[in-house]
Amino acid sequence: MRGAGALALTLLAALAVVGPAAAADYTGPLIDAHSHLPNATAIDAYVAAMKRHNVRKVVLLGVGGVQPDEVEWIEAAVKKYPDLVSAGVRVPDPTNMAAAGQLDVELARTKARVMGEVHIRQASRKIERDPSAPAFMKILELSAQRGVPIVIHDELTPAAAASLEAALAAHREAVIVLAHAGEAKPRDLERLLGRNANLRVDLSGMHFQRTPSLAKEKGPLHPAWKALIAKMPDRFLMGVDALAARLFEPAMLDRLMTWTRRVLGELPPDVAERVAWKNASVLYHLD
Repeated sequence: MRGAGALALTLLAALAVVGPAAAADYTGPLIDAHSHLPNATAIDAYVAAMKRHNVRKVVLLGVGGVQPDEVEWIEAAVKKYPDLVSAGVRVPDPTNMAAAGQLDVELARTKARVMGEVHIRQASRKIERDPSAPAFMKILELSAQRGVPIVIHDELTPAAAASLEAALAAHREAVIVLAHAGEAKPRDLERLLGRNANLRVDLSGMHFQRTPSLAKEKGPLHPAWKALIAKMPDRFLMGVDALAARLFEPAMLDRLMTWTRRVLGELPPDVAERVAWKNASVLYHLD
């Protein structure tokens, strides 16, 4: 008996060292609510990865005017893979008072259900724009009228957050989707979300290849992010933010999508399902 007891104690000690079992990966449907194309042919590799990883839809967005030919690339991708690809409307210069009118024409032509990505503040490109300025106010007015959300890249500082909040307050019927969580800390984002019901957050570009990230490639989901997402499960969308050509290599796409499922698997199942696809499906009217 003493031998059996000693063996049991040894096994318990081993389990204590190993720790609790890791959460199972999320296995349900995925919608990539935020990605881009680096060229005309990259969509083929991406769609192949979608099929390997049960990604039901990808929302392709513009990149803030960096790629002159991206409209043609995106429209060709939709034509080739109509059941898998949904296109956003590329936003012209958001400081131009004519931009809203141009967007109105494009929305009528394409029937798109999202606009963007609009670069409001991006330090690396020295972009510093005010989302509460008159030209962008007209775009938000259009967003409210048509019920089409707009995705913005806005690297938040206290001043940038104040300008964003002014824009949100001016047009409560317009939904703004803050890409990459605005590179904000969870506690600051929670306050912003709490005060602005028309703000959504996409978690695109927060994978292990970027900083800040939700988790390392093999590490756990950051506890503060896990707590915030679980607290406000209807406010977050998942996205890969594929852009650079190297991210479209099959092995890298497999790593990114495997990471995405692992991170989602750490959330409560109902929360994971909302963030993985349900929120994007409702917000962007995706089948």
